[in-house]
Order: sequence, then structure tokens, then C-alpha cells
Amino acid sequence: MQKRSKKFKSLIKRTLSLFIPNSKYFWALRYWRKSYKKEGSQFNNRHYRKLMLAMAGEKDDSFTSGKVIADFGCGPRGSLLWANSAKERIGIDVLTDAYVKRFKLRNQPMIYVQSTEYHIPMQDDSVNILFTMNAMDHIDNFDVICKEVTRIIKPGGYFIGSFNLDEPPTETEPQTLTEEIVKLYLLNYLRIESYRIANKGPDGSTYANFFIPHQPNLLGPRCLWVKATKPPTN
Repeated sequence: MQKRSKKFKSLIKRTLSLFIPNSKYFWALRYWRKSYKKEGSQFNNRHYRKLMLAMAGEKDDSFTSGKVIADFGCGPRGSLLWANSAKERIGIDVLTDAYVKRFKLRNQPMIYVQSTEYHIPMQDDSVNILFTMNAMDHIDNFDVICKEVTRIIKPGGYFIGSFNLDEPPTETEPQTLTEEIVKLYLLNYLRIESYRIANKGPDGSTYANFFIPHQPNLLGPRCLWVKATKPPTN
């Protein structure tokens, strides 16, 4: 019965995608609306501090002191509100205008920048630290957005990212990312400082295996955490 239900939902999604422009964005907004309602017309963002500090390999937010930090594919939760030491906190997403309108984000002490899948409307070398969490596989043109992400990072600045690897494409995540693809289009242009892979945890704790000393067998769906710097320009 459960399999039938999943097949029915998948059929509905495929059918609607034929008639709804940018159906990927439709399903993304639908997800956030459901989450917003479920969480009492507000968004829980407490988990970002633990996750982003762990990805960065830092104990506290002092490494962001006086820095311009950004989160590509930020969503509407206020993913950088934990970084109180930062000079500026910028959320970058293709749906930020919709988030601000629907979820009353104007009171958040973050700047939201609406991007496209081809261009981030920010100056070259304008960000000291750029985070991204399971967002770049939502983009149809991974190679293009990799160039944009690295373009806005200052030389010597940090890229700190999380990628879901070897997952089949979905309506909202059209990319199947592999280690080879991430290295080819992104990491080959950066200097890697840390590179960690773990199996995905159960639902609701995707990154749990990064916090345990013993790594399980690396088969099946995996996650990559990487911290790298942008080399100085010649």
C-alpha cells in the first residue's frame, strides 16, 4: 500500500511538472510552506550552528569575526543567524524573494540575495566565507554555478560545503553528484583543507555519522563535507 502511495505521488509530480512552469521551484516552496506550518508559523534554525561549525572544523563563531559570510542555497530558516561575530550574513537563493514575501523574513538580521541558476548578483571577491549545504545539486547547470560560487569568494577566502553523493535525481534535485564531478568542476580550482565522507544517517539525522569516531561501511548514499580556500590570483 505504501509503495502504491509513493508511485501515485510520483505520478502527480510528473504530471504537474508538464503544466507548471519551474515545477522544481513549486515543489521547493511547497516543502517550505509545509515546514513553516508544521513548526508553528516559524522556522527552527538551532541546528545550523552545530552543523556549520562542524563542517568548518571550528569550535565557535570567532572565525567569522569581521567577515562577510554567505550561504548559497540558504532557504528561509535563517541559516547564518548563529554567526553573531560576522560583519555581514548573506543568504543566496533562487527563491529569496518568495521566502521574504511568504515567511516574514524582513526582521531577520540577514541580507537575502535573489540569484538565478546562472548568475549570483554579487561582486567578484566579495565574500570571505561561503557555506553551502546540500544545495548545489538543486541546480540544473552544476558547472556554471560552481564558477559563480568561486567567483564571489575572495582570494584566500573559504568555501565550506556539504554534498549528497550518488543519489538518483529528483524533481527538486536534478543532479546526481559524484566525487569526480565535484572535483572536476569545483575542487580542482580550490585548495582543499579538509575532505570528509560519511554514510547518510537515518531520516532526520542525515549528518549524524560525521559526529561519531567510527565510520561505517561507505556504501550506499553518502555525504561529503569539504573545506577549501580560493587561491590568490596571479
